[in-house]
Amino acid sequence: MDFIIRESRPEAATQESFTYGDYLSWPDEECWELIDGLPYRMSAAPSRLHQAISRELLTQFNLYLKGQTCKVYAAPFEVRLPKGKEAEEKIDTVVQPDLVVVCDPQKLDERGCKGAPDLVVEIISPHTAVIDMKIKRYLYERVGIKEYWLVDPANKIVQIYEGVDNGQYVKPRIYTDHDQVKVGIFSDLNIDLALIFAE
Repeated sequence: MDFIIRESRPEAATQESFTYGDYLSWPDEECWELIDGLPYRMSAAPSRLHQAISRELLTQFNLYLKGQTCKVYAAPFEVRLPKGKEAEEKIDTVVQPDLVVVCDPQKLDERGCKGAPDLVVEIISPHTAVIDMKIKRYLYERVGIKEYWLVDPANKIVQIYEGVDNGQYVKPRIYTDHDQVKVGIFSDLNIDLALIFAE
């Protein structure tokens, strides 16, 4: 998702740190994410290329996962990431990744996912690069997301972080539009990046 780094705050919000309870009270016409209590305003409309890449990734994952326990979801889809056993409204991290794969049905509810998905995809743009490559990478690493994909449409590159070791991702695998990507959490799924970057 495209978003703007804290250029404005939710209407009527004055404190420096926010929670999911605050988030639920903000206007529906504005899209926000919370990371460790800090609000990040998301752009309302991703680019056509962003949407094309998201659609093709969703299609390839969805076809593979038909009839399986793991499910794939595309944004807008809320992922709440509690730090412990805090009450729902006290959670201070809520993100809407471009794509998530969730293999534990217990994490799914009517609002989305509570807890770390197994795989997260973020499609970066000039506006989101710092957040996706730094802030969200550290967040996803910290909460133990097994596989994190950074898709760069401008350069037709995918970076894949995985193998959280001692709380840190190992060096990313890097692929171009000529490659087939082996999905780490599934033994027999390859994603054709020529189709992903076909536009």
